[in-house]
Amino acid sequence: MLEAALTPLLLTLKIAAWATFLAAVAGVAAGWLLARFDFAGRDIVDAMLLLPMVMPPTVLGYYLLVVLGRRSALGHWLETNLGLELVFSWKGAVIAAAVVAFPLVFKAARAAFEAVDRNLESAGRTLGYNELTLFTRVTFPLAWRGIAAGAMLAFARAMGEFGATLMVAGNIPGRTQTMSIAIYEAVYAGDDALANYLVVIASLVCVVLLVMASAIVKRGHLRLQRP
Repeated sequence: MLEAALTPLLLTLKIAAWATFLAAVAGVAAGWLLARFDFAGRDIVDAMLLLPMVMPPTVLGYYLLVVLGRRSALGHWLETNLGLELVFSWKGAVIAAAVVAFPLVFKAARAAFEAVDRNLESAGRTLGYNELTLFTRVTFPLAWRGIAAGAMLAFARAMGEFGATLMVAGNIPGRTQTMSIAIYEAVYAGDDALANYLVVIASLVCVVLLVMASAIVKRGHLRLQRP
């Protein structure tokens, strides 16, 4: 039973780690842009970026299939020029999980950047910092706790992704079968013992991540409240 759980667990952790990395890079960039620049249609852009949070996973998975499939322009270009076949591969599962997890990082990053005192950034500019130096030495160090908490929530969300991943990557044991899909298959096959085993492992990992995210946010609030 341990071996049956280990393969999907390791694959899930691999997919969740890559998905969180992609979601973090895109989420931090988008969060900073919307927190620092006021432009026409910003609320519409914000709503569009949060769509994966409320959209049914199967609908999102269908859109990804349309965009990334071999018949699409992007999918054909990736396969022809880069040799990347995203559909029915673990890389496709990464893309699906990253899209689903993105809003969690984006929302946390935007809130964290908006909480940074603009006066501190102005002081950095008076010292001759360019925008990149200002971001790396002032803005990000003050916002990283909120971003880290959002990234952990995104990791947990990526671990639990089912619908979009199944639509894009399918259910191939050892290649695309994540914990969520393995649990579904075990229940469908009537193997309650394996299903319970997988559920306990997945639940423990998610609980640990949520506790860590809560601790990071709490420490950040305490640090801000200190005189």
